[in-house]
Amino acid sequence: MGDIVKAILARPIQLADLVTKEADHAQSFKQDCAELKSKTEKLAGLLRQAARASNDLYERPTRRIIDDTEQVLDKALILVVKCRVSGIMKRIFTIIPAAAFRKISIQLENSIGDVSWLLRVSASADDRDDEYLGLPPIAANEPILCLIWEQIAILYTGSLEERSDSAASLVSLARDNDRYGKLIVEEGGVPPLLKLAKEGKMEGQENASRAIGLLARDGENVEHIVNAGVCTVFAKILKEGHMKVQAVVAWAVSEMAANHPKCQDHFLQNNIIRFLVSHLAFETVQEHSKYAIASKQTMSIHSVVMASNNPDPNEKKEQEDETLPKIAHPSNNRTPSQMQNVVSNTMAMGAQPKSKQPQTRPPQGTNHPPTNPATKVKDNPNPNPNQNNTRPHHSRHNPHVSLMGTSIKGREYEDPATKAEMKAMAARALWKLCSGNLTVCNNITQSRALLCFAVLLEKGPEDVQTYSAMALMEITEVAEENSELRRSAFKPTSHAAKAVVDQLLRVVEQADSELLIPCIKSLGHLARTFRATETRIIPPLVKLLDEREPEVTMQAAIALNKFACEGNFLCVNHSKAIINAGGTKHLIQLAYFGEQVVQIPSLILLCHISINCPDSEVLANEEVLIVLEWSFKQAHLVEYPVIQSLLPEAKSRLELYQSRGSRGFY
Repeated sequence: MGDIVKAILARPIQLADLVTKEADHAQSFKQDCAELKSKTEKLAGLLRQAARASNDLYERPTRRIIDDTEQVLDKALILVVKCRVSGIMKRIFTIIPAAAFRKISIQLENSIGDVSWLLRVSASADDRDDEYLGLPPIAANEPILCLIWEQIAILYTGSLEERSDSAASLVSLARDNDRYGKLIVEEGGVPPLLKLAKEGKMEGQENASRAIGLLARDGENVEHIVNAGVCTVFAKILKEGHMKVQAVVAWAVSEMAANHPKCQDHFLQNNIIRFLVSHLAFETVQEHSKYAIASKQTMSIHSVVMASNNPDPNEKKEQEDETLPKIAHPSNNRTPSQMQNVVSNTMAMGAQPKSKQPQTRPPQGTNHPPTNPATKVKDNPNPNPNQNNTRPHHSRHNPHVSLMGTSIKGREYEDPATKAEMKAMAARALWKLCSGNLTVCNNITQSRALLCFAVLLEKGPEDVQTYSAMALMEITEVAEENSELRRSAFKPTSHAAKAVVDQLLRVVEQADSELLIPCIKSLGHLARTFRATETRIIPPLVKLLDEREPEVTMQAAIALNKFACEGNFLCVNHSKAIINAGGTKHLIQLAYFGEQVVQIPSLILLCHISINCPDSEVLANEEVLIVLEWSFKQAHLVEYPVIQSLLPEAKSRLELYQSRGSRGFY
């Protein structure tokens, strides 16, 4: 930066020397020129001092101040050159207002004040000796800019404690006003904040990370922050930093992902998601230093579930218990011990011998930093190139689906509030990172995250439950549009997927939680993953059609539409289930009397049911055909394209079976 600043200072120094030289040859207004010469010499001295200290100068205010100073010196040179003319006639025709000298003199004084402030603000703390810097004249119209300059300059030159205080000041400014955040980014505040986050003490790292998160409220700022190298810095903190700092970093990641989705892939490439999942899994699923997860190429989970129901009496459970984690997660159909056995057996199936290739294991007896989140994830089986201790372990897996890692010993000693905050922010960050991103969702679902979300949805604190529900909603929404993700992450035989569905269904059945709407949406997104034998899903959703808040009723109707629409292979089965659960009478009431946001999806669902089950006796008894005929006459309903396409077909199908008052037949 020193060479850049020297280049900036070169011309104003030359101009100052010219003004001094021309002032000596003035033929008129000699006293005024002498005054300008005196101030210019003082300014030139400050400019030379700045050139000598160019390596320490903060570039952004330097540019602004030197640009203004250069303009002032240009005007001063023009003025003193006019005073060199000789001869009476030339003087008569050379008009120099008296106010011109006064104006240039004031501007030179302001430039002297600006450059003096620049030297003071760029000096080290010891050189300033706690001197009050005040406001430079250039900041008279925008004093907040001067304050931002001052704090950023301290970030460049201050001690760690002073830099921490400056980061805290920038936090206050960025929180108060989005425009201040833009100014902080424009004036070069991001690089020193990242440097403080990387090498500062815990409080400084926390303040710097929080400032980055607040600056990320603007999408353009996020792009600048990512380009400045935030991913590398945050990955290092999430791997080995203090948990309090890690929680702030996770929150900052969530802000960046929410406001600039293009950065999601950058975080994925820098292992941010891997570390967040590690934090989410900590004390959520019981971990062990030897952690392996079943390969997609191993036997199906279904066979393991069957094996768990018919255990081999000769099976050596002691070996399993010693080498594999015991992961407890909720199930409506099994006792906790049964489901624990299922998961343990599933994990064991992934660890059966395939070949005698040595597999990397965490070194035994090694001391690790107390806050090192070190469980490896599937997308990177060996992220620590320095970890060379290996021993043979006969494992049937492929490297993209194994989870190996170093010890996380020490994190358990953090206070409960910090651990709860870390888990909440990790869940929040994963929610924002997976939103609309297939690659990230694939990465998350290949890890333990789905199982963690299921456990936390049941047992986590309120904010963790909320973020877990929102993350599941985003993942299932992406899965709804991608058949490969549906098959890999939410196949019916997957124990993690089953745990997720169990918890989503529990929330919907209770129907008294703030989590209700995201859980309804998630079940709707998964509509094409359920088998014909899965009969638990439809009745709770149908129940929500009756006397609920409009938003809840609307989402229930939308979810049920995904079960009954033509795109669902089991639409006929699901339509019969909706009818059998008593959905028809609710839909008729909603089609007639519901608010428009509820009326539209209810009528669409009634059309789907009529197309799929036109011979239903219930539809005949409830006189659904009359409802459809009435709907034809409602302009506000038939203007919707979906209704325009479905209503005639539904009416035609019902007329075929029920137009003469038949009660239908099966």
